[in-house]
Amino acid sequence: MYEETTNGIKVTVRPFYLDDQSDPDSGHYVWAYQVRIENLGGETVQLRNRHWRIVDAAGRVQEVRGAGVVGEQPILNMGESYEYTSGTPLPTPSGIMGGTYEMERRGGERFDITIPTFSLDSPAETVRLH
Repeated sequence: MYEETTNGIKVTVRPFYLDDQSDPDSGHYVWAYQVRIENLGGETVQLRNRHWRIVDAAGRVQEVRGAGVVGEQPILNMGESYEYTSGTPLPTPSGIMGGTYEMERRGGERFDITIPTFSLDSPAETVRLH
């Protein structure tokens, strides 16, 4: 598991390789990742946007930006958490990914929190990138 806390918001990520959706012979590797966002701070916040940076083993970079996560823009009161699962394919047997979530306070102030950089490793890969 990978964790990062920014401005009282803790993000925990657990990646896992999806063998049943991957086809190494065709250069297609798929991972899912479970994310938990916890509001440890003293005020209500809403997740507005996401920005992911995905790097495969060949060094190719993919940037993904968009509103919310899995079609939602969750509101987290003090002490609340939100969990979701998503996934990503790669053409290589390993890679890394990380990024930021843009959060908004009730007064409209927006700020970024860090999504910890995490390693995507398939059983076919013996060298770990992270």
